[in-house]
Amino acid sequence: MLLVSEIIANKDVYTAGLLKRGIENAEMLLDEIISLDSDRKSTQTKQDELLAEANNAAKSIGALMKQGKKEEAEAVKIKSSELKARTKELGTKLEEIKADLQNKLYQIPNIPNKDVPTGQTEEDNEVLFTVDSLPQLTDDSLAHWDLIKKYDIIDFDLGIKITGAGFPVYKGKGAKLQRALVNFFLDQAEEAGYNEVQPPIVINEASGYGTGQLPDKEGQMYQLTNSDLYLIPTAEVPITNLYRDQIVDEKDLPIKHVGFTPCFRREAGSWGAHVRGLNRLHQFDKVEIVQIEHPDKSFETLDTMVKHVESLLKKLELPYRLLKLCAGDLGFTSCITYDFEVYSAAQKKWLEVSSVSNFKNYQANRLKLRYKDSNNKKQLAHTLNGSALALPRIMAALLENGQTADGINIPLALRPYTRFDKIS
Repeated sequence: MLLVSEIIANKDVYTAGLLKRGIENAEMLLDEIISLDSDRKSTQTKQDELLAEANNAAKSIGALMKQGKKEEAEAVKIKSSELKARTKELGTKLEEIKADLQNKLYQIPNIPNKDVPTGQTEEDNEVLFTVDSLPQLTDDSLAHWDLIKKYDIIDFDLGIKITGAGFPVYKGKGAKLQRALVNFFLDQAEEAGYNEVQPPIVINEASGYGTGQLPDKEGQMYQLTNSDLYLIPTAEVPITNLYRDQIVDEKDLPIKHVGFTPCFRREAGSWGAHVRGLNRLHQFDKVEIVQIEHPDKSFETLDTMVKHVESLLKKLELPYRLLKLCAGDLGFTSCITYDFEVYSAAQKKWLEVSSVSNFKNYQANRLKLRYKDSNNKKQLAHTLNGSALALPRIMAALLENGQTADGINIPLALRPYTRFDKIS
């Protein structure tokens, strides 16, 4: 959530940032925020003045009674009651203004960082790196949705029977490969200094608002019936919310966590060939890295997180490319995001497998996540997160790129975890 004080001080910068995102009514939205904040301040001032007047009046009643000025005391009592009633009315109005202001702020996304490319669609994303060569398969090579049937390692029909489309059942070596990937990613994160946590996969509304998944404009989250609980879309949500309403010590920064969870997304509106097989699911597994960092160091930390994800892809021997997302393709809460994509040789397309983002103080402001600086002053922390990694498309690329005439080769780094070197 944007800070009102920063909007007021840098309105032109914030207007330009929102326009860069493609929000045409940016200036009007910010003017509404500034106006509501002005109303909040003036209402608060009036309430404070009336409350002080009421308190002074109440104090004078006893003195008047002692002086035998009963009629004057009764008149002051009436005035004091009127003042208190007006104070209560202003209090109600103030709470309404605060709620309206909060709701308006919830509707406004984070401002893109200055070096985020201009553009509105994925075609405008900046490709920063691409591997030198891409794998070439034979003409009879299969896409992963055919490979999984051939080797009987994932069953979509059983998933449909049990739940519905987008909920596959992993079997045999398919299940073992999933588990191997999870353990490999967790071990690599632990070596990089991340502390593992296993958070709940169901969150409440406060958590959803804290990290920016609520309000859910795109209808991507599954809500549990007759409750204010939601299935998580990513482990970022519960892990970051571990520190909601907390003041951490500056000396403890950075705080580094990694967590493995299933993730749930409705993927409303998804259709077409790009959603076949493992390309897009309603339930999938993911290992997530999260950091809470000092504002002065968050971009340095972002670079280290990007390098960590890159190291995973190299160890998996997967061809990849790195993109910097344009302003229009950024997530709602992000100020800058780097995406990793792996090349699917059978599909002849790039598949997104990781997003690494810096939110600066946007989430921290929602979360009320602060630290005390050297002057003992409370400051908003910066939050960052990254997929390290999401499993379905990694699995798809491993199956397709590793296929041979006599089976699917497993990368060397995974073999201690799978305890087999080939799916056949």
